[in-house]
Amino acid sequence: MPKLKSHSGAKKRVRRTGSGQLAFKRHSRNHLLQQKSKRQKRLNRTVMANGRDYRRLEALLPNL
Repeated sequence: MPKLKSHSGAKKRVRRTGSGQLAFKRHSRNHLLQQKSKRQKRLNRTVMANGRDYRRLEALLPNL
């Protein structure tokens, strides 16, 4: 049976926290922040994967 490989794009974007959850940052929150609203900038926080996202990410990252 071949080795299980992690999805290289997902590896770069998702990390495992100390408690074992999967965390990622939302997209388009890195530059051009001067013209974005306070609400958009406030939502620039790390998000924990839950439910369907968690199952999908577990399948993409078997070795994480």
